[in-house]
Amino acid sequence: MTSDELAERLINFAARVGKVVDALPDTRMGRHVGAQLVRSGTSPAPNYEEACAAESRADFAHKLSICLKELRESRSWIRLII
Repeated sequence: MTSDELAERLINFAARVGKVVDALPDTRMGRHVGAQLVRSGTSPAPNYEEACAAESRADFAHKLSICLKELRESRSWIRLII
C-alpha cells in the first residue's frame, strides 16, 4: 500500500465514522460515545499527513504511534456500539 492509498483510506474511515455517529441515538450515552468516536476516528487522517511531513525518523515514528493509538481507541468505541 502506498502512502497516498493509506491517506485515502484514513479519510474514508473518518467519513464513515461521521455517518455512524450521526446514526447514534440522541441519548446521553449516544452523545458521549459519539463525541469520543468523532475525536478518535477523525484524528488519524490528519496525524498521518503530519507524519508524512516529519522532520526525522523519530518524529515520523512518534506521529504514526499516535495514529495507531487513536485507531485502537476508535476500535474500542465501535465495539461498544455493535
